[in-house]
Amino acid sequence: MLELRNVSKYYNIGTVNEMCLFKNFNLTINDGEFISVVGSNGSGKTSMLNIICGSIDVDSGAILLNGDDITNRKEYKRLQKIGRVFQNPAMGTCGDMTILENLSIADNKGMSYNLTKGIQKKRISYYKEMLSELNLGLEDKLNVKVGALSGGQRQALALLMSTMTPIDFLILDEHTAALDPKTAEINMQLTDRLVREKGVTTIMVTHNLRYAVEYGDRLIMMHEGKAILDKSGEEKNGTKVEDVLDIFNEISVESGN
Repeated sequence: MLELRNVSKYYNIGTVNEMCLFKNFNLTINDGEFISVVGSNGSGKTSMLNIICGSIDVDSGAILLNGDDITNRKEYKRLQKIGRVFQNPAMGTCGDMTILENLSIADNKGMSYNLTKGIQKKRISYYKEMLSELNLGLEDKLNVKVGALSGGQRQALALLMSTMTPIDFLILDEHTAALDPKTAEINMQLTDRLVREKGVTTIMVTHNLRYAVEYGDRLIMMHEGKAILDKSGEEKNGTKVEDVLDIFNEISVESGN
């Protein structure tokens, strides 16, 4: 279980541009949940992910993981148990290295290399088997540099790499936003399969309302640093895209847009 307790975050403190993004924000994420998070730009979606991962500090409040306070734990230590896929496909992979080299690095996450070889030949068959399940033909391109792949292929690879080692959380930060519709659909289907197979707790920020409604078992809408909508179970299953869109339109009117 992950808990954000009374978290507050300010930007540009002491200046005319001071802004409060979160004030006493609370959120509990249960083990095994697949949460879709939507909201307008500036609502706090990505900042919430950065707080969970440790990319940005909080000004007050606490972050608890299974009751353990990790508020001051360094980002690199948190990421030992967190897999993260970004909007930009290039951020989760190394373009100057081959698919095989990228997979080998991901496969050894958190381990010490010492003087052993980075690539273990006995793992190649395993890598090919994993890649073949993507149906993107990557199993025959192990020695191709990742920078030569399409955005969709690269994002699918990044998603696969992020779940190769045991993790507690999978963080998806608009991971289909930069892809064309067909490739985005492929990556969402892959996402759903990996989450279900591994049973990993997942938080997915997306601007695609259909994905938010169709995937996952909990839906949260952020606005001005608050969770103004939080549906799960049967209530979430009964939610339609039009329902979420109506709330967006209502917020837009209230904001004077």
